[in-house]
Amino acid sequence: MVNVTGGLASVAFAVAVGLAAACSAQEKPGSLNFGIFTFTSGAAAAYGMPGKNAADLMIDRINAKGGIAGVPLKATYVDEAQGAQGVIAEYRRLAADPNNQVMIAALSSANCLALAPIAEQLQIPTVGWNCDTHQLLADGKGKYVFRPNGNTVPEFVAYAIYLLQRNPGAKSVAIINPDYAFGHDGAVIFKAALKALKPDIQIVAELYPKLGSPNYQTEISRLTTTRPDVVFSNLWGADLENFVRQAEPRGLFRSSQVILALGETVLQRVDLPDGVIVGVLGDGWWMSPDARANPAAADFSRAYKDRFGEYPVFPSLKMANSLIYIQAAYEAAMRRNGGKWPSRPELADAMKGSRVATLTGTTVTRADNDGVVDQIVGVTARSSGQPGVTISDMVRYRGDELMPKAGTDPIAWISTLTPEFASSLPKPGSYK
Repeated sequence: MVNVTGGLASVAFAVAVGLAAACSAQEKPGSLNFGIFTFTSGAAAAYGMPGKNAADLMIDRINAKGGIAGVPLKATYVDEAQGAQGVIAEYRRLAADPNNQVMIAALSSANCLALAPIAEQLQIPTVGWNCDTHQLLADGKGKYVFRPNGNTVPEFVAYAIYLLQRNPGAKSVAIINPDYAFGHDGAVIFKAALKALKPDIQIVAELYPKLGSPNYQTEISRLTTTRPDVVFSNLWGADLENFVRQAEPRGLFRSSQVILALGETVLQRVDLPDGVIVGVLGDGWWMSPDARANPAAADFSRAYKDRFGEYPVFPSLKMANSLIYIQAAYEAAMRRNGGKWPSRPELADAMKGSRVATLTGTTVTRADNDGVVDQIVGVTARSSGQPGVTISDMVRYRGDELMPKAGTDPIAWISTLTPEFASSLPKPGSYK
């Protein structure tokens, strides 16, 4: 007869020993291993694969320069398309190996929320390379989960401000977002900001198609019949591409001012008309003035185009900036340690309160481990110096102006915004 209790105890003991070794190890390892969680299959891979591509490129470039303090990087990729239970199991498996000192997880907000308590339990530094949901770090108590790329509050408040700066006469708005947390949270934030900044604006439709829907004709019919002044959407990936390809021939972009919150990701794939409000959910636009002025960013963009056949989209830059963030944390931890290789807790300590220069700007980590980054918004346009559709009339809002203080209820904070506040911010076209 197998002693099940003894077997489980042995496994638990082995995991505990491994974690203890990871926490106390000071010798440089042969390689810095870590897990990267993203979508490499399914509809969401349209967003997730640019992240993986950027990780591959950044790892190769870091390793070509000797790695981090002479230690080469080695990634294990986990496909989030397998579902939350599979993602959790893979995270636990990787965390049990003391050679894996840090995780980059994840793309899906739902997976980030599921993994956060496990990261705290296992005491492994985890960098949310996407993880937009503002709920991730709401309690402010986490020690091991960090998000260097911003969240849904500044992202969608920025769109409300830009819309009203550009089109102050807008009276009616329709929303078409995916039917899960990201879509519903985005709608709540966008509506709260509109109500605070322009109380008489009307929400005339809220549509929430199922994630992964191939056909949007019913929703497009509703929107074209309603004829709102504005259509706001945070559809993304293949869903966004399908929606755009089906909506453009039916005149939606001519009858309404359309806002595509993740629209930059499809500029190289679909022919968006001029004047669509788009952005990058942060500052990750490879053609922004800051990125163009940064030789490292320009070099990365050229290398990405040469290797993958298209320029990086903002998920690519979120991933690249996350790896820069981790590299900076290791270097800071080693300076504190007199050159010794850091343990997991020491690495996490180095991330706290950090200020890291990235390819596209600066990430400031607050006391609650949330990252403060600027928000870039603009409109689609053709440029004689750039093939296809680009972003024009840009504004770069400071991230700290669009985020509530740590511990503040975000929706309550949004309700305190005023038209005077919005008028004090940079105007469209000011970012050149």
